[in-house]
Amino acid sequence: MNKKRIINVNEKKSNNRKNYVIYWMQQSQRVHYNHALEHAIQLANQFDLPLVVYFGLTSDYPDANMRHYQFMLEGLKEVRDILKKFHISFVLKLKSPDQGILSYLGNAEALVMDQGYLNHQKKWRQNVIDYVEKNGLDIHIDVVDTDLIVPVHIVSNKAEYGAYTLRPKIKKLYLEFRDFTKMSTIKNQTQLELESDDDLSNIDNLIKKLDLDYGVLPSAFYKGGYIEASKMFFNFIQNKVNHYLESNDPSNDYTSKLSMYLHFGQISALEILDRMFLELDRGNVDGQAFDAFIEQLLVRRELAFNYVFYNPGYNQFDQMTEPWAYYTMKEHVNDKREYIYDLKTLESAQTHDAYFNAAMDEMVYTGYMHNYMRMYWAKKIIEWTSDFKSAYDTIIYLNNKYFIDGRDPNSYAGVAWCFGKHDRAWTERHIFGKLRYMNDKGLKRKFNIEKYVEDVNEKKELSGAK
Repeated sequence: MNKKRIINVNEKKSNNRKNYVIYWMQQSQRVHYNHALEHAIQLANQFDLPLVVYFGLTSDYPDANMRHYQFMLEGLKEVRDILKKFHISFVLKLKSPDQGILSYLGNAEALVMDQGYLNHQKKWRQNVIDYVEKNGLDIHIDVVDTDLIVPVHIVSNKAEYGAYTLRPKIKKLYLEFRDFTKMSTIKNQTQLELESDDDLSNIDNLIKKLDLDYGVLPSAFYKGGYIEASKMFFNFIQNKVNHYLESNDPSNDYTSKLSMYLHFGQISALEILDRMFLELDRGNVDGQAFDAFIEQLLVRRELAFNYVFYNPGYNQFDQMTEPWAYYTMKEHVNDKREYIYDLKTLESAQTHDAYFNAAMDEMVYTGYMHNYMRMYWAKKIIEWTSDFKSAYDTIIYLNNKYFIDGRDPNSYAGVAWCFGKHDRAWTERHIFGKLRYMNDKGLKRKFNIEKYVEDVNEKKELSGAK
């Protein structure tokens, strides 16, 4: 492992040996290609101690509902079962993650945390660090960035203006971070009897214990976990990858659909990169498709993480985009809209635009929407809402409510892009000013968009929708 992934937060000052090393798994919910888990195993072996993997399950994760929890818990059950085979203890607490871990720290020799990128994730980790310092606990603490190919703090120390400023930096670095070979074996295989709320053998029962929004049902099309992610990737390689240059077309199904698994850390971006290189070497992926896919996985994805990590206002309308974009929105705030729709009309897909309605239905009934349609969908909400801030709030609300991979750096960056972030000023036009504009004529001209509508209607029927 490249040691630059590790940030040492606190050095242990006492020689008194404790009972275990603990890895707080939160962002990176997997066993495979998990640098934080690997580092925790190495520390445990260094101290000849058993390892505990802790997960905090809070009922009030921002904007999450039953759909998200079901997908996440399917993956966590798999994690728990694999860890058991590797003789690593797993504990789950039905508390806010930063609170549930506190009772385990007194007996911990070392604490390893995976990196958090969003505001609340960073605050959780800081709360635990503050607790250790305030209570004078002698515990070694490391943070390990394992969800990105190049750690966010290594590729840049500031918010990048766009892909063109990040690309040369990350392309120069990423090969030295192809740094995972295999997971070490834990030497001390003592199974610890620690208090845990683990009920993952019965996910339905566990979900009933949580105070959730049950109004959005789990997806009938996508299941969580590393095994499902691997199947998705295998299908992508077998049937789609060499059509990837055509993946912008929503009437085709050439996207990888791995974003939801990456969101929960159920599969590693680095593992996907390594597998892509392997398939390229085998001659199964052509060079252009490989380059296009890596642009999304490496440059565009890590640009989104750079955006949220260095911009605390990533989820606030008045801080999420560029000065020129705010200026042009201010200039056009009073432009007359031909259509204005309220949230209920948008959410129920009852607008005059069949393509928007199909995109909204795909989102509601499957938990996914084709990437190109996400942009079109958001642009239409901007066009049909009385003011820009209300449009932004509506987009974020629906994005976070229905997408399995909502509440993600990619989501926040993608929505901000619709308002000019990581984009350029375009020709002045009504309502949008210099913001990029999209319309249904473009969909008809570029794609067989009617096929997309038919495909969504079929999925809607399969979901059991009336």
